[in-house]
Amino acid sequence: MNGGKILLFAKAPVPGKAKTRLIPALGLEGAAKLHAQLVIQTLNTVCGLDENTVELWCTPDTNHDFFQSCTKEFNIKLRLQQGEDLGARMQHAFSSALHSHSWAILLGTDCPNLSTDDLIQAIRIMQSGAEAVVGPAFDGGYYLLGLRKPVATLFENMPWGTSEVLDLTLQRLHNLGRKPESIPWQQDLDRPEDLKYFDSLPEWVRQRNGHCAATDSTAPGSTDSTAPA
Repeated sequence: MNGGKILLFAKAPVPGKAKTRLIPALGLEGAAKLHAQLVIQTLNTVCGLDENTVELWCTPDTNHDFFQSCTKEFNIKLRLQQGEDLGARMQHAFSSALHSHSWAILLGTDCPNLSTDDLIQAIRIMQSGAEAVVGPAFDGGYYLLGLRKPVATLFENMPWGTSEVLDLTLQRLHNLGRKPESIPWQQDLDRPEDLKYFDSLPEWVRQRNGHCAATDSTAPGSTDSTAPA
């Protein structure tokens, strides 16, 4: 992959610890089960390009049976997330990868509509020499971030989980003199109200939540879309 690395962040699918904001809709076990399925789906997408360039960054540890099954199925390296908050963990992962690679792309598992084409576009942007690439999310965050150099200030004192994350990240990159390029907007799956945006979710999820995403008229791309601008 021309000197790059893909860093996939994931929690162990422990009931009550994973996808906690979906618990009101899916229950403890259901939220954890969906999280595990999203991790597998994302691994299928990223490893379909080149499994040798992918690292699965795990929390709270790499010994969970789920992570062990992932490394066997996808032949990928497991790494431990380290840091007191998400920003510190991301900074550590980028610093580790960029010590031996010319660029790195970090993403989570909250974006069911992430496609191989999206990832290929991000990779090509980094291969072209770009300083950064961002995959913006409709909730005001981002689902993918690529960097050529680790920048601690990019992640410090960030209000994670809010609609300010994307704008603050872009502003900080601009202040650092690094113009990021962008790939298509996507919808993250974080809250019960997000479930309606995805018609590819397992049938049990849609039945549990009481509606079918395929008939919803406010999905991203419609006139009701409220993407950050």
